Amino acid sequence: MDIIRRGAEEIIPKDDLVKKIEKSIKENKPLNIKLGCDPSRPDLHLGHSVVLRKLRQFQDLGHKAILIIGDFTGMIGDPSGKSKTRPSLTLEETREYGKSYYEQATRILSTENIRMVYNSEWLDTMTFADVIKLAGKYTVARMLERDDFFKRYKEGTPIGIHEFLYPLAQAMDSVAIESDVELGGTDQKFNLLVGRDIQREFGMEPQVILTVPLLTGTDGVEKMSKSLNNYIGITEPPNEIYGKTLSIPDKLIYTYFLLTTDVSLEKLKEIKAELDNGSSNPRDIKRELARTLVGMYHDQDAAKRAEEEFDRVFVKKDIPDDIREISVEINNNGYAIVDLMVDTSLASSKSEARRLIAQGGVKIDNEKVGDINERVVKKDTFILQVGKRKFIKITPKK
Repeated sequence: MDIIRRGAEEIIPKDDLVKKIEKSIKENKPLNIKLGCDPSRPDLHLGHSVVLRKLRQFQDLGHKAILIIGDFTGMIGDPSGKSKTRPSLTLEETREYGKSYYEQATRILSTENIRMVYNSEWLDTMTFADVIKLAGKYTVARMLERDDFFKRYKEGTPIGIHEFLYPLAQAMDSVAIESDVELGGTDQKFNLLVGRDIQREFGMEPQVILTVPLLTGTDGVEKMSKSLNNYIGITEPPNEIYGKTLSIPDKLIYTYFLLTTDVSLEKLKEIKAELDNGSSNPRDIKRELARTLVGMYHDQDAAKRAEEEFDRVFVKKDIPDDIREISVEINNNGYAIVDLMVDTSLASSKSEARRLIAQGGVKIDNEKVGDINERVVKKDTFILQVGKRKFIKITPKK
């Protein structure tokens, strides 16, 4: 229980989990630990790793991890935390994303004691009569207890009937696999509790739910998200993981150690004490965090090299060793800097390029570009830099 409680937000009900574990040990029968996976987000980052690492802890304790890829529920779109109806996916899209999710998730999870299933296996076979019977087991009043539904209802924002079916469909997943424990972020609490109610309606012993906190992103404000560009991807190169980790605010250092690493409880106490009493420079503790994360998703040698490269580029202000080189044609009128950034993939669009220039994040040979209309007229090789970590060596064609 000490292992399971670490970093958990809530366990409901805690006493039931103790009983389930005691029974599991007595009967030598592993528990079914369920994690539903959203197939619309196939690129996993440290935010996803929090719940995946909790699932891995259950695996290490001898229990069975069951990953449910929501290929069928992905066609509904999970409304959790949404202020409007979420776009649906096709079954083909959810299947493809599901494969990518599994490949990345098993960088954290053990490939033993694991089962991956698609919930279309049971949801796609339900008849309309089955759906009506299921819907009859829950009330609209109970659905409106959910914060996002209640808020949208009060504001007059449309709520699709199909969105009420999402928590019921997720609950049927718990029935189908006979879930003993379901894991999820704090934003999934309502859905997980519905699972308990529906299992009870089907005459089953209800699952225990365990929620974990939502990890704040590198900006120190919003939940980690790729769309907000405040994420650290678990499949990113060592230099990216290292550099992004050093960009987090000091106030998040302890939380990241707690939720995203395996450091011991004793080490966590040391880190907290050092941060609280100021006996260590937070920068040094953050560097240790960065090395730890790179070591977890790559190896210790990669962590050492990433730190050396970071120091060389950002402390000593050198140019990276592995800089990309390309050759471009620059005519007498020059090459519009905005076009050059897009054409070399340093910006995804002209609007992003303009924004980066306006923010002072673009340099040519270490000289800041101040005009979004600037045209590059160089005839010799030069270095184009965007942000702190993107460099490209450009050689004009003769």
